[in-house]
Amino acid sequence: MDEDARHRDRMRRKKELIDRRIARATIDRGVLVVNTGNGKGKSSSGFGMLARSLGHGFRCGVVQFIKGSFSTGEEAFFRMFEDGPLDYRVMGEGYTWETQDKARDIAAAMAAWEEAERMLGDASYDFVLLDELNIALVKNYIPLDRVLHALATRPERQHVVVTGRGAPDALVEAADTVTEMRVVKHAYQAGIRAQKGVEL
Repeated sequence: MDEDARHRDRMRRKKELIDRRIARATIDRGVLVVNTGNGKGKSSSGFGMLARSLGHGFRCGVVQFIKGSFSTGEEAFFRMFEDGPLDYRVMGEGYTWETQDKARDIAAAMAAWEEAERMLGDASYDFVLLDELNIALVKNYIPLDRVLHALATRPERQHVVVTGRGAPDALVEAADTVTEMRVVKHAYQAGIRAQKGVEL
């Protein structure tokens, strides 16, 4: 058997295996995705899923926790969809080391959570992105039990993405898909500042 024939045979066997796995996946419902870890890309992945959902004509909601003291590229871009299928809420007041006011941070996080809870209770939202919610949970600014209850009782077909470092174990357990971003190398470690189009 020549190399081309061996390749075709390997790909035929691989296709059969993948087709069997696809055939076994018969459940059709909303998924809970958690993007966590110390590496870059948690929010970027969530916003990529938002773009995909908008492309499919979904009604989408975004609540950004923590972020808010400066404008980001994703906010500037996705605001263009607000008159249609997107409800975009920037609810944070900046990183906690910038605000230096725990009571104010808690109040902002709870206000953001109330907005998120409203979206999670509304079946007209097909996709909800809760950006940096994990940070508010790690700092105990929002009761974890309340978040888990809202996620568990959301509309059956609603997809939710939660981002941020340090996802609590109970949230990881509740999620359908969990990705942990790992730092291999980061420009910041070499003294390169955050820049538009990359971090901002």
